[in-house]
Amino acid sequence: MVTFFEKNTKIKTNLEKGNFMSILITVGREFGSGGRELGRRLADELGIAYYDNEILEEIIKETPYSKAYVQEICESRPTALYPIHFGVSWAHSNAPLNQTMNVYAKQNEVLHKLASASSCVIIGRAADYVLKELHPFRIFVYADMESKIKRCRERNADKNVTDKEIIKHIKKIEKGRRSFYDFYTNSKWGDRNNYDLLINTTNQDIKKLAHILSLSFKDTEK
Repeated sequence: MVTFFEKNTKIKTNLEKGNFMSILITVGREFGSGGRELGRRLADELGIAYYDNEILEEIIKETPYSKAYVQEICESRPTALYPIHFGVSWAHSNAPLNQTMNVYAKQNEVLHKLASASSCVIIGRAADYVLKELHPFRIFVYADMESKIKRCRERNADKNVTDKEIIKHIKKIEKGRRSFYDFYTNSKWGDRNNYDLLINTTNQDIKKLAHILSLSFKDTEK
């Protein structure tokens, strides 16, 4: 259910860029909360672009690093990793902090390019912070552990995985997201002060939530 909503002037600010209508929505989410599905369905309802893994693919195209390395950098705080350079036969080289920061800078560039191109929903990547000067409508999606375990099971082909294993995986992913967000933004991932709308998806139908939320944006456009 929607636990916090204020008719925020950011919606109108975002809708009124120059002489054209534009919507920019960022979605942060706990793992297993259904935030990715909510974002995708909301984009479908509004008929606008949706960006998630496409962001990573774009970064990979514009940097000399492997997908695994870029993904690691974009989902955790900088560490002493070893990037794999294309054209060096999987050879490893030293990875100073500035290399990881270069990947982060490229991510920021890609986010701004996508956000400026058309109305869209962007999942994760600390986009709420990176694009703050564009006044995005910032959503954070969360749920209780039981609901997150249930959603993970629905998407996991391995029916023998235990709840304990699922919880461990959830906590690992969320630790990475928290570390990434906190490091690059100097703020707190999931802190309600950083978002315009918090949505608790516990025992909720994601499709219905997306439809209800889309109506708020459609009403604003009138």
